[in-house]
Amino acid sequence: MNKYKPPFHVTDKMILLIAEISEQVGRMAVQQERTINPHLRRENRIRTIHSSLAIEHNSLSLEQVTAILDGKRVLGNPNEIKEVQNAYEAYELMLRLNPLSVDDLLKAHKLMMNGLVLENGRFRSGGVGVFEGEALIHMALPAQFVPEHIQNLLIWYEQSELHPLIKSAVFHYEFEFIHPFVDGNGRLGRMWHSLLLGKWRELFFWLPMEELIQSRQKEYYEALGTADMQADSAGFVELMLEIIRDSLLEITVVGSSSDQDSDQVNDQDETCVKRLLAILGEDTLSAVEIMERLGLSHRPTFRKNYLNPALEKLLIERTIPDKPNSKNQRYRRRK
Repeated sequence: MNKYKPPFHVTDKMILLIAEISEQVGRMAVQQERTINPHLRRENRIRTIHSSLAIEHNSLSLEQVTAILDGKRVLGNPNEIKEVQNAYEAYELMLRLNPLSVDDLLKAHKLMMNGLVLENGRFRSGGVGVFEGEALIHMALPAQFVPEHIQNLLIWYEQSELHPLIKSAVFHYEFEFIHPFVDGNGRLGRMWHSLLLGKWRELFFWLPMEELIQSRQKEYYEALGTADMQADSAGFVELMLEIIRDSLLEITVVGSSSDQDSDQVNDQDETCVKRLLAILGEDTLSAVEIMERLGLSHRPTFRKNYLNPALEKLLIERTIPDKPNSKNQRYRRRK
């Protein structure tokens, strides 16, 4: 019997975030094929690869990554170009991978790290630590225990009755804690998180979640570190749920202009505007203060889905209407 039990607890915030995410997923499910058409799927895949590698200090721009994947020659570090090519191969295989298979995990690592590390496609044979500058912030468990811990983690995931949104985030943390490979743990852990969610709802195969992780990179690493210190991954799970929610809000609905699609876009706008009005109340706040109350950090998402629709519907107003971009700009509900 598998006794693997990741240290975390379900919080009220997780329940609220799951409700918000499920509402978004439900709206999108009826038009899934049109929501993310082939062009947008490729675009999102490229954004995913660029962001996941940028987190690992790959310096190539989104334009360079796009050019590489279009078969064009790009001037750049050969290893960084190889990272892009490898990541694309690994993500292209994602639909055919079994997220609960150790063999498939190793296969994905081999593709991701081929030509970059000697131990590609197999668990590390030695000790490894995670450093911040010169400071050791995490010492992974001894190499001889890695295969057993990964197998037990996969069994736990399969048997757990937790909501997939929660247990996939727990898996993500536990994978990084085990640090099963000599290199590539971050990019593979994020990919596997998307794979687990994709098996639950297909749209997650194409969701550029890594882009918002990159925009909240400092928080991401701090949440990992806090979970290590507290032996509780609840904070990390909450952060990942926020990122998933915001990633769903960021998706552009394209491919159809039918009344049904328009109604669904309007429904999404209405939900976001209601949240904004609820947290604004009778206060007069800056954009940053509103974002903090909403739990958002990605400014384009905030403006596109919350602020601009509320302004367009004349539900809120600027305190300095003649200078929209003033650093002293505040927002309040219209009387």
